[in-house]
Amino acid sequence: MDPSIRLSSWVGEDCCKWSGVGCNNITGRVNRLDLGSRDSFDYYEAIEQPFGGEINPSLLVLKDLDYLNLSMNYFTGVFPSFIGSLEKLKYLDLSDIPFVGVIPPNFGNLSRLLYLDLSTRYIEPIETDLQWLATLFSLKYLNLGGVNLTKTTSYWLPVVNMLPSLVELHLPICGLSILPLTLTSINFTSLSVLDLSSNGFNSTIPPWLFNLTKLEKLDFSVNSLTGKLPDSLGYLKSLRYLHLSDNSFQGSIPKSIGNLTSLEEFDLASIK
Repeated sequence: MDPSIRLSSWVGEDCCKWSGVGCNNITGRVNRLDLGSRDSFDYYEAIEQPFGGEINPSLLVLKDLDYLNLSMNYFTGVFPSFIGSLEKLKYLDLSDIPFVGVIPPNFGNLSRLLYLDLSTRYIEPIETDLQWLATLFSLKYLNLGGVNLTKTTSYWLPVVNMLPSLVELHLPICGLSILPLTLTSINFTSLSVLDLSSNGFNSTIPPWLFNLTKLEKLDFSVNSLTGKLPDSLGYLKSLRYLHLSDNSFQGSIPKSIGNLTSLEEFDLASIK
């Protein structure tokens, strides 16, 4: 379904001129589909009506596809497993689509992925065991916000730590309850954004965190973290945003926070 008639340009034989379609300049083959809908909370622009129905397996005809954005549309049913066969994909955004069920394990075949967003704001449960992530060595951006990761809570960190190129990790509202205090070796030292907000962590801040010296944004808000804020926070000198609100910390703010000369936001509001 196309209620906004967004595909009205899809006429004629030259599909490279169609809206949302991109082609390789050399081969002339389609390598990009950018059909995401604009955010329904954008009050300043005319809102596009999302596509509906199901994602068609005919996408597999596009052998050179390396960019696929179908975000914020109203496709229904389970995650289409055939997308795991689009092995040239470098960018995949299926966020805020009301899928249900399990993320297909064959997404692990997408070994060229640099960007992956499967986050959701829908109540319908989406689950995954995360094991398929281990082969996505090139991944730089990962967002699984809102995906139910309760079954992975004992091993999620070692799996994510296997992604050496990761720059942004977003796992808010994922039902995680265990934040390991130790990590034998740290591979994802390139992290600049770490969002673990709105989970169920009730430990202290883990020492391995302070080896992530490239962190610019750290969000542990809305958990149940305890203990004192460690002096080691001062090691994270690249931090610009530090969000620790709605936790159960005790004691005073360490003086080492003064070492964070790039800090723009420091949120400790509503501490329990």
